[in-house]
Amino acid sequence: MGFQIDPTFVQAAEHRPKSTISDAGSIPLIDLSPLLHHQIPSDPSDPAIADEISNLIAQIGEACKNWGFFQVVNHGVELELLERVEAVAREFFALPAEEKKKVKKREVNPMGYYDAEHTKNVRDWREVFDFTVTELETTSLRLENQWPENLPELRKACEEYLEDVKKLAYKLLELIAMSLNLPAKRLNEFFEDSISYTRLNHYNPCPSPDLVLGLGHHKDGGALTILFQDEVGGLDVKRKVDGEWVRVKPVHDSFIVNIGDVMQVWSNDKYESVEHRVSVNSEKERLSIPFFFNPAAATNVKPLEELVSEGNPPKYHEYNWGDFYKSRRNSNFQKLEKENLQIHHFKRV
Repeated sequence: MGFQIDPTFVQAAEHRPKSTISDAGSIPLIDLSPLLHHQIPSDPSDPAIADEISNLIAQIGEACKNWGFFQVVNHGVELELLERVEAVAREFFALPAEEKKKVKKREVNPMGYYDAEHTKNVRDWREVFDFTVTELETTSLRLENQWPENLPELRKACEEYLEDVKKLAYKLLELIAMSLNLPAKRLNEFFEDSISYTRLNHYNPCPSPDLVLGLGHHKDGGALTILFQDEVGGLDVKRKVDGEWVRVKPVHDSFIVNIGDVMQVWSNDKYESVEHRVSVNSEKERLSIPFFFNPAAATNVKPLEELVSEGNPPKYHEYNWGDFYKSRRNSNFQKLEKENLQIHHFKRV
């Protein structure tokens, strides 16, 4: 008898990937090199804004509106650091299972290693390792990093990576704010005591890539996601214009950026969080490293007052980000009998 895939991994027929998927007409590629020569201005109406920066803001606004995704190059994060994090991540995932499970995450503390996550109530074909920017413990939420004792290089490389990618995240946040005709630092206040985190994703080769997804179709709950992926590829984005899945072709020394649900609510649906997934293949392993840029747990999320009016009233009720985050994280650990929490549950009728 041939190999039988565990049914907990099998996607419903309508969500299974096609045998071929195009990377034509994929997400915009944006060059951030103007930031090497110019500061981001504080006021979008400043007549002294350099043309290069104005063009960059316009490109990012178009990408956010039309795709919800874009890819950036000349981003300021050193390639040597990316390669070092990738190498030590592979070293960690190559450890014996019993070593990795010494830093296993649990519902009480969702930082660390895990190999049985669920997305949309179907198990993902991957193993992950999560670490947070800010450790904290409240009555409802505990975030505490766990590092493997036998691989000290992992902590060192990952903490360096966090610092650099966080700087990039703030630059992107300010450019997106300006694309909404807001002051550059309008959104920064929400990220003091941020519960942002980074994840190392490892996707082993899968004998049934026609039945299984490395990560099921979903939208990201936070504000922004900044993803580094290796050369194997597998990230698929649902194109807004026609609902077709397109493969994001790996570009050397680049990051993929996508709008999350929080940004969709703040923008009052001007920018939309878009569905994406990860396909697997039967021959090659894949590694990706997303940074989830999230507000502080105490943040109450609602459409920004500058972006609503009598003709464009708020489309969402206010909700607490910490509660939303905790609910979504808990749903990763088990198969639920109902849909996990989504922003459409806060949509005004």
